[in-house]
Amino acid sequence: MPLEILALILVAAALVIAGVSLYSVRKLKTRLVVIEEAPVVARSLEAAKKVALIVNPSKAGAEAAMAAVRAACVEAGFGDPLIYETTVEDPGHSMAVEALEQKCDIVVVAGGDGTLREAAEVLADTDAIMGVLPLGTGNLLARNLDFNVDDIEAAVHTALHGRIRSIDAAKIVLERADGTTEDHVFLVMAGIGFDADMMNDTNEDLKARLGPLAYAEAGMRHLPGRRRTVTLSLDDGPEQQRKIRSVIFANCGRLQGGFDLVPDAVLDDGKLDIVVMSPQSVAGWAWIAAKTALRHRGAIPVIDYYQARKVRMSVPEPISSQLDGDTTGDVVAMTVQILPQALRLRVPARL
Repeated sequence: MPLEILALILVAAALVIAGVSLYSVRKLKTRLVVIEEAPVVARSLEAAKKVALIVNPSKAGAEAAMAAVRAACVEAGFGDPLIYETTVEDPGHSMAVEALEQKCDIVVVAGGDGTLREAAEVLADTDAIMGVLPLGTGNLLARNLDFNVDDIEAAVHTALHGRIRSIDAAKIVLERADGTTEDHVFLVMAGIGFDADMMNDTNEDLKARLGPLAYAEAGMRHLPGRRRTVTLSLDDGPEQQRKIRSVIFANCGRLQGGFDLVPDAVLDDGKLDIVVMSPQSVAGWAWIAAKTALRHRGAIPVIDYYQARKVRMSVPEPISSQLDGDTTGDVVAMTVQILPQALRLRVPARL
């Protein structure tokens, strides 16, 4: 009898334990479902703990951009962003370094392509996410990413909540006639010759009043000119000599007005697109302009396209250069190499 009673007690205890365990498992499943079905906003709050804003205060709309980012961060539950203003002496580099040291998850950059480039030199190949607020004249990176460059509120929302996309950057080493070198990163286009001369000679007052049309005015003045000899090597291959007016190294190809100077350029294909322009007269430039405007895919003799992961270029005499619209002085050689998907950006959800 005692053994039967003990057996009944053990069976009863086992049933109680099984019941409690079943209840606990069901309760845990319910909690997991609640967690899985929690709003995306709640999870985004956990993911983005700190936001920095690097802003070029000289750009029109800078104050409005700062106010919009502050309001959007508070509304999203991120708290006040850390705000850093660029200066003429430091157009964004040390500000991006400080944002990383402060362990910011999102670094929003408000300015033109030059400000974005300065920040990208620091943020490339890190875990930080860069947001883009286009305040410049060209805003070519934003245009190539299909931003509405006239809607700052939409850009702020994208910077904080947009889809993350990894894009290529390009590392460039500039070599001067005195033997010194400079390392930089660019996101849009680097170039030598005509385009650098045009940007160097653009009237700043006209640029403030007319925007991108100021570049066209400077370009018209520089259409006449002599061709220069350059030596090019693609992917460490054999050298080739060319007579050129301009060479462009492109990470993306769309210009203002929707014109595609480099139709095959893609921001995340792991390749540089090299454009060699060699017109001898204004008529040659008109041919290039017509091909670009009409999106004509056929070859013409005054412009050639190449793709490579690395390019080496040298010239017998110094020639002007530019990076993402900023003039960078005369060079005698440069080496450009793609950095595949090195930069993480917030982009519009449709991309």
